[in-house]
Amino acid sequence: MVQTIRIEAEARELAGKGAARATRKQGMVPAVIYGAKEEAILIALDPRDVMKEMHKGGWQSHLYEVAVKGGSTTRTLMRDVQFHPLKDTPLHVDFQRLAPGQLIRVKVPVVFTGEDTNTGVKEGGVVNAVYRELEVMTDPDKVPDNFTIDLGDHPIGHSFHWSDVKDQAGAKPVLAGDFVMASIAPPKVVEEEVIVAPVVTAAPAKGKAAKGKK
Repeated sequence: MVQTIRIEAEARELAGKGAARATRKQGMVPAVIYGAKEEAILIALDPRDVMKEMHKGGWQSHLYEVAVKGGSTTRTLMRDVQFHPLKDTPLHVDFQRLAPGQLIRVKVPVVFTGEDTNTGVKEGGVVNAVYRELEVMTDPDKVPDNFTIDLGDHPIGHSFHWSDVKDQAGAKPVLAGDFVMASIAPPKVVEEEVIVAPVVTAAPAKGKAAKGKK
């Protein structure tokens, strides 16, 4: 399931660049919650909470319950984080509000099993993964931890498609059709460079050359 993270926020009243600068001077990061045909909510975040999520990685695939102090809790996706070009500190965060029944667009890791017993790999083949993660549209409550493909007993040259995923969990890929996700590629052959030494012809001795002239 997709990870849901609670993040605390404070309400802010004024919009605009001046108000955003004032929020930063107070040691907070200005942010906004928008979407689902509702009025935008202006908020301020602790920069440590923002950086904590950045360091985790995968923040675009997490659900965030933004709890506004003295207000409501909103289920969101973190869509964009703007950083200072020199200090690398967060300047602004955009959250997209989720409407009931709304599908979300997330990236799900792709995992391959059976590599140790696969015939093609034993013969020297290499698993060539076209996708290590796949972008899909899915129910936020049904996002799988990963998509698993079993390599089985397939030989070198075999390709694996979206239809080979064990449990698709109702997700719909952004890509159309039964596209290739991986293949068992043949081993790389390293050609040895053959160095050919130049042929050196010895010059005739001076004495022999002189006799020849006579």
